Amino acid sequence: MRILFVGDIVGSPGLTFLQRALPVLREAEGIDLIIANAENAAGGSGITNRLYRKVRAAGVDLVTLGDHIYKKAEIIETLEKDDRVCKPANFPPDAPGRDYALTTTRDGTPVAALCVLGRQFMRPVDCPFRAADRVLRELEGKARVIVVDAHAEATAEKYLLGHHLKGRVSAVLGTHTHVPTADEQIFPGGTAFLSDVGMTGPYDSILGRRVDRVLFTTITFIPSAFDVAEGDPRLGGALVDVDPTTGRATAIRRLMLDERGLAELQKTVAPPPATAAFLASGGCEPPGSDTPGG
Repeated sequence: MRILFVGDIVGSPGLTFLQRALPVLREAEGIDLIIANAENAAGGSGITNRLYRKVRAAGVDLVTLGDHIYKKAEIIETLEKDDRVCKPANFPPDAPGRDYALTTTRDGTPVAALCVLGRQFMRPVDCPFRAADRVLRELEGKARVIVVDAHAEATAEKYLLGHHLKGRVSAVLGTHTHVPTADEQIFPGGTAFLSDVGMTGPYDSILGRRVDRVLFTTITFIPSAFDVAEGDPRLGGALVDVDPTTGRATAIRRLMLDERGLAELQKTVAPPPATAAFLASGGCEPPGSDTPGG
């Protein structure tokens, strides 16, 4: 089984690129399941019900969130009803949402995703280690393939979580810092690990925000709106191969896909039947090519 884990989707540029890239990636890489962190989808902070539906329609099977989960309060309705999205499991019990998201792949393999927040340099939350232990007990008999989104600031804390969970989950993959790391590995017991998979959004930015706005405020201390940037959209993530019978990871590969990479990848993928027929009839460009991302 091959799982694609997508890093923090940032604003409209991130979502639009995601919509364009996922169908190509799924076919080119033989992906069986896609998990994405979408806590920054709405203007860089939070997610709305409409944007959640767009993320799912783009091909994401399970959605994790993070410390910005409730920035758009309307998402609480989705969190309480939808079993494909989860809150950080170390939030208080009264916080809206499920502690894990669960689905089944086409071959019938159950797959679960859960998220925990780190406590270093972040808002006060319950212990992520004990929260993960509790959720794993709840998942006994429900899923062997389990992916943990370590939504944390400190690299050391993510490593500690990976070692705490090694041999018990398929992968521990970091989000939140929006900066991809190069420390992918398989821990003893078959747990894939990467400190941070990077963001999915505009890389001509400061962590997804306009450089000029962030720089101006940093130098002058005068507040300004940290609007989402637009240039150089990329998809940051990780591809993890897992043995579905044991839940153990066998391989992990970093993924950083930009416009050029997407164009090259598209050349290796056969177009959908409708598009192929259109091109064969003498059409100049595929239907809908003027509105990428829908």
